[in-house]
Amino acid sequence: MNISELKGCFETRQTPFYYYDTQLLAETLAAIKGETDVHEGYHLHYAVKACANPKILRMIQQAGFGADCVSGGEIRLCLQNGFPADEIVFAGVGKADWEIELALEAGIQYFNVESIPELEVIADIAKRMGKVAEVCFRINPDVGAHTHAGITTGLAENKFGISKEDMLSAVRTSQKLSSVRFVGLHFHIGSQILEMDDFEALCSRINELQDKLEAAGIAEVRNINVGGGLGIDYDDPDKHPVPDFKAYFDTYARHLKLRPGQHLHFELGRAVVGQCGSLITRCLYVKKTKTKQFAIVDGSMTELIRPALYDAHHLIQNISSDDALQTYDVVGPVCESSDVFAKDYPLPETRRGHILAIRSAGAYGETMASQYNCRALPASYTLEELLS
Repeated sequence: MNISELKGCFETRQTPFYYYDTQLLAETLAAIKGETDVHEGYHLHYAVKACANPKILRMIQQAGFGADCVSGGEIRLCLQNGFPADEIVFAGVGKADWEIELALEAGIQYFNVESIPELEVIADIAKRMGKVAEVCFRINPDVGAHTHAGITTGLAENKFGISKEDMLSAVRTSQKLSSVRFVGLHFHIGSQILEMDDFEALCSRINELQDKLEAAGIAEVRNINVGGGLGIDYDDPDKHPVPDFKAYFDTYARHLKLRPGQHLHFELGRAVVGQCGSLITRCLYVKKTKTKQFAIVDGSMTELIRPALYDAHHLIQNISSDDALQTYDVVGPVCESSDVFAKDYPLPETRRGHILAIRSAGAYGETMASQYNCRALPASYTLEELLS
């Protein structure tokens, strides 16, 4: 349903709030499943950090996805919303002891381990609990990605993963520990990647590293996890509501040299939920100065921090006006100069009470919300809830 058709539903709700187009989410999930089902041994783990709204999680779980978690809180939430423990993988550079204990007790599929000190702690805790922890090593492949510097993760300078030069020693260390079992390699080069060349480069690096392991006599690598990273169209979400999953998965099918019996794991987040969400906000005031015209809205960086944090662009629509375009800085009420959604932005003439939709906010919108300035966390509504 076109977002403008929901104007009446939006006007009766207290703003700001998150709106989730569950019809589009269902279409996106079906597209992903349709592409991966044609490839043997492909497994999907939804990256919960993108959006942890329980209503969204339940839809993703019911579509047959596993989960990629980066905290104990995410593991608990996934278990509460029906994700089988043996389809949950656990990543993160700083896993606390209680989080490791929680994961072991639940019986998750495997840990994505990011350092030797972490491996040793997992081994100690698993031994104390009488468990054997299955581990994949997250290898930093030193592969760049065409994306914002704040969301690249695969360079040597980034905090994530074990350097590729230390991969062999990490695997050999794990083989000496009775309470851990090495089951694979994990990679992730960044987020909001739109150029398939970046994923091709990752495939080439993984091929090299697998050859290196085999040359050292380590041939049993059950799982290859390539993370996620596929981006979405922030400029024109209605033109490209569903990302090009065919190109994405086919890139791995063509360029990654999987060994017989290997399983390939993906951890998509933004590409799954990014386009289904919008932040709905209301214009409080229009303020004019000698050089600027401000549309001051009741939504802020506390509901959608990406523009302030990454200088990220989101399409903004005034769904209350069809008047001639004027130029506005669209800003929130928080006491920070960075509380700006867009500068010099063309919108139909905007007045107090008009409803604005800030699009493509399904990923890293609600999940990064804060209560700065003692602002209340906003509500969320699905399409079905708005229409009921």
